[in-house]
Amino acid sequence: MNHRRILLSLTIAFLFFVAPLVIEAHQPGKVYTIGFLSQFPGSAGSPPGHIKQLLEGLKDLGYVEGKTFAMEYRFAEGKSVRLPDLAAELVQQKVDVIVTDTGWAAGQAKKVTQTIPIVMVGGADPVGQGLVASLDHPGGNVTGLTSLSPASIGKRLKLLAEVVPNLAHVGVLWGGKSSPVPDREWAETRAAAQPLKVQLTSLVVGSAADFPGAFAEASRQQVQALLQFDDPILTGAFKPIAEIAIQNRMPATSPYAGFPLQGGLMAYGYDVLNLFRRSAGYVDRILKGANPAEMPLEKPTKYFLNINLKTAKAIGLTVPQSVLSQADKVIE
Repeated sequence: MNHRRILLSLTIAFLFFVAPLVIEAHQPGKVYTIGFLSQFPGSAGSPPGHIKQLLEGLKDLGYVEGKTFAMEYRFAEGKSVRLPDLAAELVQQKVDVIVTDTGWAAGQAKKVTQTIPIVMVGGADPVGQGLVASLDHPGGNVTGLTSLSPASIGKRLKLLAEVVPNLAHVGVLWGGKSSPVPDREWAETRAAAQPLKVQLTSLVVGSAADFPGAFAEASRQQVQALLQFDDPILTGAFKPIAEIAIQNRMPATSPYAGFPLQGGLMAYGYDVLNLFRRSAGYVDRILKGANPAEMPLEKPTKYFLNINLKTAKAIGLTVPQSVLSQADKVIE
């Protein structure tokens, strides 16, 4: 009997003293605030598709917007200079975690706060950009999913070589030295070009106004095709790039799935929507107390190939069946 009484007393003590601590740790009544810092255009009333994937991922994990969490959006509308001020606004709002849609945005947020956890989605070289100490051990307040994918760069160039007969000279469209695109992407592109015996020419653009000049330079250099880098300056310019490429009968490939939908020839790359859905898991773990410094970054696991056959016809190309058979989406 004494043993039973002792056991009962210990159980009551546990429930009285320990259970409240567990309840407090989970904080069922707390409404978390998630800040979203975007380099691109958008609105809180109608979030872009990649943000919807984050919200769907949170829903799958049991979160209910308006009840268990609230969103604070800040959109830079493609103007990177606005990011530091927008990040500062989120810090002032005392958000529990900040999610960013580029490595550049994550870097600007990190300059403003070293304490609020930052979940980055994208970022081709987080180590080179100084965002994390290493992919396995970030060591600071930034973690998340990187777009680092050397294999996809080589695959993009190889597909272009299969589509363009006797390809020997490719122009690389990117934002130049001021761009967040790291040296690593150039190194990996050169490595991929070497076995294909393809010469690369840099075509720098700072804004949409530079596209005609870049294509004119490509013609002067006798460039046969165009390869776009994973560069934020290009994400809002699919249509003008596609239109000028068609006018110049220039095959162009991109890492962005939306490029062929706007008239570009081809796109191969990682599934960015999949990354954003997976980012919900990082947010969930952080809100439950995980330390971002100890959360390894993840790489893309899902890829796509989209091809626009109307554009191929317009510029006089025949896409081989060997390439078409690999496509996830063919626009006819």
